[in-house]
Amino acid sequence: MSAPIRVLLADDELLVRSGFRLLLEVEDDIEVVGEATTGSEAVAQARAARPDVVLMDIRMPRLDGIGATAEIARTVGLNRVRVLILTTYETDTYVFEALRAGASGFLLKDSGPAELLHAVRVVAGGEALLAPRITRRLIAEVTAARTVAEAGGERLAVLTQREREVLALVGRGLSNDEIGAALFLSPATARTHVSHAMGKLGARDRAQLVVIAFQTGLVTRAHLEQPPFPGS
Repeated sequence: MSAPIRVLLADDELLVRSGFRLLLEVEDDIEVVGEATTGSEAVAQARAARPDVVLMDIRMPRLDGIGATAEIARTVGLNRVRVLILTTYETDTYVFEALRAGASGFLLKDSGPAELLHAVRVVAGGEALLAPRITRRLIAEVTAARTVAEAGGERLAVLTQREREVLALVGRGLSNDEIGAALFLSPATARTHVSHAMGKLGARDRAQLVVIAFQTGLVTRAHLEQPPFPGS
């Protein structure tokens, strides 16, 4: 039996932390290893406990969730720690900044128990929680002013044509299975192309590939309205 997913809860609201702890600890494959009420505490506990996943609220005192995420992402030895941002769709406009800081995705605070458990497992497995349409559109809105390429042509020049195609589909929120189906590749081959793109572009994880796809203009809001599969 594999080791349980180790989770750190970072939220300044006791009821939120207690609710998440109750939901997570009844699962055989998940273990809550700590709680933090400020961003500074979250960073300190991440360094001490080295969890697999940090459930990170954006709005916290003494260093917000974005700042704490950035601290964790640049701390030596914490490269395997994944941050899942907790947000509210209608009010938070910091999602893009959180992804740039190193978050692996985000979860709406009003999500149900099944969605929370799914999110923790997906992020712990190295994937980015960016597939739901609401997520992709929010990222698109936040990045609308930034999609004029940041030296996009030069930045993407290191990729093969196939890797560019794969990056574009990652940016649209597709999984490896969906990318494989869209490009007539096996999921394993799609995963390999994703890994190569991450290495060449210096991306920490899949979520940062999404950021790069938007930054370079490879994916825009218009793309998100188009079906990824021909004829769909």
